[in-house]
Amino acid sequence: MQDLGIYNLTMYPYRMSTFLVSGSIAYDMLLSYDGSFAEGIDTDNLENLSVAYVTRHLAKHYGGTAANIAWNFKLLKQDVMVAGSVGKDGDEYIDRLKGKDINVSCINQMHEHVTPTAIIGTDSNERQITFFHPGADLETEPPALEAIKDQLSYVLVSPHSTTSMMQTVTLCQEHKIPYVFDPGQQILQFSRDDLRRMVEGSNSVIVNSYEWAILCDSLEWTQSDILEHAGFIVVTHGEHGVGIQTHDESIVVEAVPAKKLVNPTGAGDAFRAGFVTGLSRGWDMKNAGRLGAAISSFVVECEGTQLEEFLIDDLYERAEKAYGQKLPELS
Repeated sequence: MQDLGIYNLTMYPYRMSTFLVSGSIAYDMLLSYDGSFAEGIDTDNLENLSVAYVTRHLAKHYGGTAANIAWNFKLLKQDVMVAGSVGKDGDEYIDRLKGKDINVSCINQMHEHVTPTAIIGTDSNERQITFFHPGADLETEPPALEAIKDQLSYVLVSPHSTTSMMQTVTLCQEHKIPYVFDPGQQILQFSRDDLRRMVEGSNSVIVNSYEWAILCDSLEWTQSDILEHAGFIVVTHGEHGVGIQTHDESIVVEAVPAKKLVNPTGAGDAFRAGFVTGLSRGWDMKNAGRLGAAISSFVVECEGTQLEEFLIDDLYERAEKAYGQKLPELS
């Protein structure tokens, strides 16, 4: 087992510094289907699969894992940079991020491409089907970490170009920058050995419950094997909360009830920002998880993935109501 100390952010005292989120910056086309996707699929005739779902609602929003996570960091008053790529239609998105005081110096604009676009359909049971066109992300490059490493407290490697993800992880390892590995739906695009290299030395691995099973199969490792190479594991379970597994304990964080459910897209990104913010402040993992769960409960109440209106006082009030005690102070 390698020495993970250099990657363990919880060993560092809190200091005002910057998070960097590497990943996709995308436009989201959100569709809502009043029914079940499963009812339209004949499992006995998958070879001739041809389905169509009529949706009564369509909306375009700003999204992408890196932009969403960074947006939530700013809602929590944290300094954050985004690394990724937009296309010829990306000027308005860059201006939006600048307007939120998010550092965009690591964003590449590829004028020969369009900005990545996700088409996400959600049924009444919260099942989702996603099509993603990578656009400018096909030629994205990893951030120049050597030039900014002294500014960074943490790098989040979230789903986008597999080549860029691998290169970013390699740079984090070379420069001893703590990083969280968030492979998402890109898991199947990596070879077993490449996945293992990215897990090794990570501060943590964060996936949802569906991705967790795929990750274990792809790595050909058990949970114990993964913990021999990564700091700890976080698995999100939507409305059923979050599980955190360390070398020494299993931690369960209950979900924070939302006032209403509009669309679950983006809740996981919000959790990541809240959780890492808490850890960077020196909070214990349960409270860090609770901060993530609390902010994600607000995201599911809106149609898009980036909250336009948000008050930290409301977050603290909701978390205290859910958990029966106050979260530590962020300031």
